[in-house]
Amino acid sequence: MRDFLKYTFASLAGLILFCSLGVGGLIFLIIAAASVDSGPQVRDKSILTFDLSLNITDSKPATSTSQAISEALSSDGDNSISLQTVLQTINQAAQDDRVIGLYLYGNSNSSSSSGLATLKEVREALEKFRAKGKKIIAYDMEWGEREYYLGSTANTVVLNPFGSMELNGFSSQPTFYTGALQKYGVGIQVTRVGKYKSAVEPFLLTKQSPASREQTTKLLGDLWSEFSTTVSKDRKIQPKQLQAIADTQGVLLAEEALQRRLVDKVAYFDEVVAELKQMTDSDEDDRSFRQISLPTYAKVVESDTQKASSNQVAVVYAEGDIVEGSGGPNSVGGDRLARQLRELRLNDDVKAVVLRVNSPGGSVTASEVIQREVVLMRKVKPIVVSMGDVAASGGYWISTYADQIFAEPNTITGSIGVFGLLPNIQKLANAQGITWDVVKTARFADSETITRPRTPQELAVHQRVVDQIYDRFLSKVAESRKLPKQKVAALAQGRVWSGTAAKQLGLVDAIGGLNAAVVDAAKRAKLGDDWSLEEYPKNRTLEEQIIKKLVGDPAAQATEHAKAQIDPFTSEFLKVQQDLSTLKDLNDPLGVYARLPLNLRIE
Repeated sequence: MRDFLKYTFASLAGLILFCSLGVGGLIFLIIAAASVDSGPQVRDKSILTFDLSLNITDSKPATSTSQAISEALSSDGDNSISLQTVLQTINQAAQDDRVIGLYLYGNSNSSSSSGLATLKEVREALEKFRAKGKKIIAYDMEWGEREYYLGSTANTVVLNPFGSMELNGFSSQPTFYTGALQKYGVGIQVTRVGKYKSAVEPFLLTKQSPASREQTTKLLGDLWSEFSTTVSKDRKIQPKQLQAIADTQGVLLAEEALQRRLVDKVAYFDEVVAELKQMTDSDEDDRSFRQISLPTYAKVVESDTQKASSNQVAVVYAEGDIVEGSGGPNSVGGDRLARQLRELRLNDDVKAVVLRVNSPGGSVTASEVIQREVVLMRKVKPIVVSMGDVAASGGYWISTYADQIFAEPNTITGSIGVFGLLPNIQKLANAQGITWDVVKTARFADSETITRPRTPQELAVHQRVVDQIYDRFLSKVAESRKLPKQKVAALAQGRVWSGTAAKQLGLVDAIGGLNAAVVDAAKRAKLGDDWSLEEYPKNRTLEEQIIKKLVGDPAAQATEHAKAQIDPFTSEFLKVQQDLSTLKDLNDPLGVYARLPLNLRIE
């Protein structure tokens, strides 16, 4: 036995050594290959290509010095790019004489999950590119509203002869779980404040309440109005014409879209390529036109525009559900973000901070921890908030004390309200023969149990906590926004607003995107042109990326699956899966939340 163990351990040690040397050699070869590579090249008369299925996120994908190794370990499925990267790349291409145009194209295998406010900023960058006299050509087999929102900026919009265009307006169809919960014996009790705080309705009702329907109707109306007005301006048609199409047709075939002046040309892909080859003076024998993709050109921009300055404007990303503790890669950990803000406040090189919020909210306690650091930051240096696709409930809570708040017209914000969700499994357990018997020293000792419904007295205690937190929320908004508390109470009630409406109500200060917020922060810090931009949190280390790759990221995988074109049944199943995944992030120690409905989706 002793010899067996000796030889076994010796073999194991040899195997580990062999694997270590093998991996080490592989890493060395990758680094060596990366060092030889001179980087991407931009040829004269090149076309910048922009895949409309790119998922544009706030936080920046990994671009560390170990990028070559990371890319070797990753698959080609990563189709994400940061908003700041997209904006900088398009703006730089507009100034680059080597880039003569831009080609927008759809991807039939997947579609973008980018929000409308994000696309609004990209759209404005495309308009500036076109204003420089550079042509934009857009082609797709199936134009949807999100893709067409960007594609309508093109000088020439092309649709495949057998393609179609969806133009049927926006909708929101929440899922209700009340019947299923009752069927399986799961009880739900809630405490909430706010007539419009509809986050709990999927667990109590089987359809939207009148108040929820009212606010959703107003929100969708604002978003659709912004879409139709903006698109109509570029296509030189009236918004009422788009409304008529949405009301009477919804989907147009190629020739119909051409007749309605929604596209400029009906052509096959190869015909579009031939035109682009002419633009770039490419040889007829060339397989395609002279081009460089947006992600590749972004690397050129990054290497060319690196600017050293002791004055930093820091952009901090708060993207995802707000949760107690450190959180994960797809959530905003209250402790983690507060620590990041604290470090930036104490860093003398950081002269101003932009907090980019793209969050539906979440834990009240975590939101308060973050907000406290925003208050402390404002005392020593400027802090400006840039609202992304959604900055509501807890997302608004952490924003409200900034020096200036920017939002896009189609940002979803507000939702000033709180709720508590109190499930119990008594009926479900009893049906399986499971029972409990409690011994306690005080009346409320077991009030946090899920083994039975709360008593009226316990519900009253929880409601009192919710009421007090809601009152504090109102007071904070009134104080920071310099509004009468009575006015805040009237526009709060958990109601969501578009960025346009929020500006009119005084909940935000200005309409604008991330770049506008950065410029404003630099101006407030009186930096002139002597400053550089730094983004936080910094990228994951190579080790973290390897671990993530090995163990996988279920949330990211679910998102990737959701982007692909799938059948309606699977699509609905994935929505339910995402809702249930969100429930896991409800970890507030008080059990009180400032969050949008789990399934507010604009389609």
